[in-house]
Amino acid sequence: MEIKKKSVIPVYGVAVVWVLYCSFFRLYKTWHFIALACAAVLSYFALSAIFPGKTLVVEIPQEPERTGDEKIDALLAEGEKAVSEMQRLRDMTPGGSVRDKMYDIIAVTDKIFKNLLDDPDDYSQVKRFADFYLPTTIKLFNSYNIVGKSGAGGSNITGSLDLIDSALDRILSSYEKFFDSLFFNEALDIETDIRVLENMLKME
Repeated sequence: MEIKKKSVIPVYGVAVVWVLYCSFFRLYKTWHFIALACAAVLSYFALSAIFPGKTLVVEIPQEPERTGDEKIDALLAEGEKAVSEMQRLRDMTPGGSVRDKMYDIIAVTDKIFKNLLDDPDDYSQVKRFADFYLPTTIKLFNSYNIVGKSGAGGSNITGSLDLIDSALDRILSSYEKFFDSLFFNEALDIETDIRVLENMLKME
């Protein structure tokens, strides 16, 4: 959405015209006021043409997609909240491999929940994912930031950070496998369709 923001310079120009006019001319006759008003209007339009202002592009937040099924929509909202929290924790994490892994985990998590829009039958699997896997992942994100910000450099701190780093590798791999598993039934259906088509072609 584009919003045109007018420049304030024409307004300031009108003020300057009033000040200058009153400094050099007296205002005691009607035509004096008329002349001043005309000068102010002319200066406003002239400066508006020279300084038209700026056109700002404002992004209007889109309403999240929903299915119309109360149960599924509640799970979608839960996923959006979890993804938002993970993004917040990622933004608090210094740049590096751990931050990159967080980014990838968040991307897969978002895909897992959005899959419900296309395949609501995956509700039970995604619900289990949300209840058992996500809380632990968010906790690890948070723990990494807490430990990392402690400022200490001892072996215990370094060891904890390395453990979380390694755990994120396993989480990312598990999330990707889980997301892939959501398409297992769909893959079977496609394979069946292909076999049926092949048999029909052979018969012909």
